[in-house]
Amino acid sequence: MTTTDSAAPSSAAAEAVTREARRRRTFAIISHPDAGKSTMTEALALHAEVITEAGAVHGKAGRRATVSDWMDMEKARGISITSAALQFAYDEYVVNLVDTPGHSDFSEDTYRVLSAVDAAVMLVDAAKGLEPQTLKLFRVCKARGLPVITVINKWDRPGLDALALMDEIYREIGLQPTPLTWPVGIAGDFRGVLERRTGDYVAYTRTAGGATRAPEERMGPDAALARAGVDWTTAVEESELLAADGADHDQDLFLDGITTPVLFASAISNFGVAALLETLIELAPPAAPFSYGDADAAGRRAHTREVSEPFSAFVFKVQAGMNTAHRDRVAFARVTSGVFERGMVATHAQTGRPFATKYAQAVFGRERTVIDTAYPGDIIGLVNATALRPGDTIFLQDPVMFPPIATFAPEHFAVATSKDSSKFKQFRKGIDQLDSEGVVQVLRSDLRGNQSPVLAAVGPMQFEVAQARMESEFGAPIKLEMLGYTQARRTDAASAATLASVRQVEILARSDGALLLLAPDRWRMTAIERDHPDLVLEPLLAGDS
Repeated sequence: MTTTDSAAPSSAAAEAVTREARRRRTFAIISHPDAGKSTMTEALALHAEVITEAGAVHGKAGRRATVSDWMDMEKARGISITSAALQFAYDEYVVNLVDTPGHSDFSEDTYRVLSAVDAAVMLVDAAKGLEPQTLKLFRVCKARGLPVITVINKWDRPGLDALALMDEIYREIGLQPTPLTWPVGIAGDFRGVLERRTGDYVAYTRTAGGATRAPEERMGPDAALARAGVDWTTAVEESELLAADGADHDQDLFLDGITTPVLFASAISNFGVAALLETLIELAPPAAPFSYGDADAAGRRAHTREVSEPFSAFVFKVQAGMNTAHRDRVAFARVTSGVFERGMVATHAQTGRPFATKYAQAVFGRERTVIDTAYPGDIIGLVNATALRPGDTIFLQDPVMFPPIATFAPEHFAVATSKDSSKFKQFRKGIDQLDSEGVVQVLRSDLRGNQSPVLAAVGPMQFEVAQARMESEFGAPIKLEMLGYTQARRTDAASAATLASVRQVEILARSDGALLLLAPDRWRMTAIERDHPDLVLEPLLAGDS
C-alpha cells in the first residue's frame, strides 16, 4: 500500500476501525519517584495474565527487575529513567500502558508520553501524600485535558489517614475525590476494601513476596462484620460520610476533569490491582480523535483527525539501544487514526518524504514481536526509523501534522568532549543520536565547534545517562565540564547580534535551529530583559508549567 494507490476507507471499514478504537485503553502511570509506578505496571501485567511472576524494583540480591525497566541503570538503581510501553489483551480489550520516569530529571520524557495517552493513573504514596513531582505532572495532565484515576498505593504500610488524604487531593489539585473502594483497616493493616458501589467486602490474602496474584474473597456486609468487626463498621461509616459530601462517581464529571475516582492498593502485595484494571477498562476513555492546526485564544485546534479517517500516527519517543545485539533505534508512535499495516508506505509530514514501515513491532518492555496491524490507541515501535524525531507525524492520504511536543527549559549545561580524540566520528554520531532522541538538548556555536558541543538538561541525571550510553553504545567515552548557566531564553538572529556583546551570557544554536541565550541566574536574565525590552527573549516551557 502506498500514499497514491490506497483508497479512502469504506463506511464498513471506518465502522470497523471505530469499533477497534473503542476497545483500546491507552494510559500512563505518573507519580513522584519511589511511589511504586514500575511495581504497579508489573502487577497490572500479572493480573492480566501476560506474565506469571512479578518482579521487584528494589535492586536487592536475588530479585528480578521489572519487565518495564530494561536499561542497566534502571535495574541497578531500582528507578525508571526512560518511558516503557507495554501492550496486552484483557478480556475483550487491548491495554496500552506506558510506564513513565518518576524522577523529576526526566520529566520531559514523561511530558512526551502524556501527549500520546487518553488517561492517566496518578499514584500517591499513602505515607507521603501528594509530592512535588506528582503535582507537576498532574498540572500537565490538566493542561492536556486528561482524566485522572488516583490510586493510594502502599496501604500495607503505615501512612496517613484516608479521609485526610482525600482532603489533601481536593485542596492541592482541585479535583473532587470520588472513592470507588475504601480501606478496611488503617494504613499498615490492609485487610481489604469496601466496594462502595456494591457494599461488598473484598478481603485480600497475602502471597509470598507479592510475586503472584493475591487471592480475593468477596462477601456481603454481615459476613464482613463478622470477619473484620470494628474495622468494617468504621469503613462503612466513613463511606457514608463521603456519600453525604457528594463524593460518589459521576462519569461525565470524571471525563471533564472535575472529579477523580480513587482506589486503595498495595502494588507490591498485589492488593487492589485487579480493581484498578477493571476500573481502567470500565471508566477510562477509549482512543480519542487528535486535534491539529492553528489554535485559538482558548487553545482549541482548528481541525480534528477522527479515528475512522485514513492512517496517521504521532511519534512521542525515540529510543536506541533496547536491543544491544543490533544497536537499533525504535520510534514509538501512537496510532491516531485508521489502520496501520506493516509494509505500508506513509508520508513523513515534516519532510514530505515517503516512510516505509517494513519493520514494525509491538513492544512489551524489552521484548518485542512483529506486528502486522494496529488501530487507534495502539503504540507501535518503528525500528531503524532514523528520520523520525519526537513530535513527528506520519500519515496516509489526507495530509495532517500534529502539534510538536514542547521542549522544556533546560537548567543544567555542560560542555562535552571526547576522552579519545581518535574516536571523534563515534563521538559525533553518539551526540547526534542522543539529541535526536531527546535524551539531552545539544547546543552548538562557531566558537565552540563540533568538538565541544554543550549538552543542556532539565536535571543532572540526564548527563549520567548520556555518559553511560556514549560509552556503552558508541564506544566514545566523554568528559563533561559543567557551565555556570541556569537560565535559557529563545531569541532570534537580529537580537542575537546585540546580545552577543552582553557580559556573562552565551548564545548557542539548538539542533532545531532555535537560538538560545544562556545566563548564569534569574537576576542576570531579568536585568538583560529590562535593559533590552525591544529584543526577542522568549521563555521556554518550564518543567513545572
